[in-house]
Amino acid sequence: MLKLSFLFGFIVLFGFSFAQPPDVVVDGKGKREIEPSFRILATPDIIDTVKAAIVSSYPLLIFQHPTAITLDTIPIATVETTEKIKQLYPFYTRIALGSKLMPLGEFYYNSTRSRVYHYGANIKHLSSFGNIKRGDIVFPNGQFDHTDVLLFGKINQSSFNLGAKLHYLNDGFHFYGFPDSVVSDAKTIAQRYQNLGADFEFIGNRGDTSILNYKITTGFNFLGTKKPIIDTLSDWRAKENQFYLNTKGWYNYKSETFYVNLGLRRNAYRYGIADSTLNPSDSGLVTNNTIIDFQPGILTQLFQNKFKVEVGLALSIDIQKKTKVYIYPQVEIKYSLFNDIFIPFVGIRGGLKQNSLRTFSSENPYLISNLTIQNEHNPNDIYAGFKGTLSSKLSFNINGSSSRILNKALYVSDSTTFNKFNIIYDTLTLTKLEASGSYQQNEKFKFDLIGRFYSYQTKNEAFAWNLPQFQFILRGSYNLYDKFLLNLSAKIETGRKAKVYGPGESIVEENGQYAKPLGAIVDINFGLEYRYNTRVSAFLQINNLASQQYYRWYNYPVQPIQVMAGVTARF
Repeated sequence: MLKLSFLFGFIVLFGFSFAQPPDVVVDGKGKREIEPSFRILATPDIIDTVKAAIVSSYPLLIFQHPTAITLDTIPIATVETTEKIKQLYPFYTRIALGSKLMPLGEFYYNSTRSRVYHYGANIKHLSSFGNIKRGDIVFPNGQFDHTDVLLFGKINQSSFNLGAKLHYLNDGFHFYGFPDSVVSDAKTIAQRYQNLGADFEFIGNRGDTSILNYKITTGFNFLGTKKPIIDTLSDWRAKENQFYLNTKGWYNYKSETFYVNLGLRRNAYRYGIADSTLNPSDSGLVTNNTIIDFQPGILTQLFQNKFKVEVGLALSIDIQKKTKVYIYPQVEIKYSLFNDIFIPFVGIRGGLKQNSLRTFSSENPYLISNLTIQNEHNPNDIYAGFKGTLSSKLSFNINGSSSRILNKALYVSDSTTFNKFNIIYDTLTLTKLEASGSYQQNEKFKFDLIGRFYSYQTKNEAFAWNLPQFQFILRGSYNLYDKFLLNLSAKIETGRKAKVYGPGESIVEENGQYAKPLGAIVDINFGLEYRYNTRVSAFLQINNLASQQYYRWYNYPVQPIQVMAGVTARF
């Protein structure tokens, strides 16, 4: 309203200014008083006719409504099938008799289905009472007996696993590497190994991630040879006591696994009486060796576990008369391409191998008892290759390696007995190439083929005695209607040479040393089993099918073709 009044007065005043008459001048006298001026100090304000209402404030009220959760019950799933769970039988036995009067007996006992407990026992026996003949030469006293007993048990819990094994081996044989005209009494060339040991394992399963897990293994082993015929010389035999303890802890964090191994290996070997001599070529030996192992490392898995890198080191302290410390690299890199079709890998490793009478006799039982035992030192072993699968049935592996081995044990004929073997040690550079392939069609057909090539460079010896240059292994099995089971295995080795101590027929001289080529090993074995039902079957086993009378060791030919037939039963 004020604005409209002001506008109306301005228009009237403007109009009167244009409507005044001409100017008139009047002269006169008078007195005019002018009021003094003053300044308005107040600032102008807008006076609004609408008053703002006062906003009321209220306190914030806290209110929680009770929530009720109701779970729906899920009915128990039912599976309708006409198949029955396969019945398990705790007992299994094999009884057979072979040519050369060779009886075979095996007995197995295993616990049936249990989530917590697993236990059992195995007893195996194989012996032979026949002689060995190669051409017109008869090698008598080729008899042997081999008995192996194993007891085992295991407890499986969600937080731990506990297992134990008790094993016993009784292995008797003769040093038959002499023709018939040389040996008159079989007792003088008899030998027997008694081996008793136990192994224990504890695994703490605390979790897969962000928790420290651990594993502890320990065990002992005793090995003794046959006592001499003369009771007064009962101490002059080999005895060996071994003990080991190994602990492993690992921790998973994201894509890494951190682990540490800490172990102890102890070997005490004794022959005869220390610092005593039975004859100029037979003295007492005592060898005590302790190895402390420490191996930390990290395993990294990236790209959905396709790329794996393991980096670590192995530290071994070898305590004998002199203490030596060795450090070995432990590195491996591999990557999975095309969904595990092609997996290349490369790595470098090393280690200290504790040799013993037990390891030597498992490879070559025809050894003298007074052995000088040294550990095998492998500073580095560089390897590379690739493996993979061409289909769900076909897989392959191609690799190569190069290593340098100090104190490599080589078996040579003993220069005094000739029908026993001694051990010499040499520095060896080994190059190895290997290719293998396997095919498997469910449980119906399986096939494996392995080929290996070895190249040796020795420091002191002319050759790597008794080691092959080429090796081929073939294994296959076929299941026909689950009624007939066929298996075939073949092994071929060439390039082996034995050390001899003088010239002769087919003897090779190299650097002042004499070598005897041992020829090729061609060992083909065939087996056939007929299942009468799921509990009873009959089998036929033919070993050395080609009847090759090759030498496994110098002067030790193997038996020609062997035929064995028997039955099996489950109950």
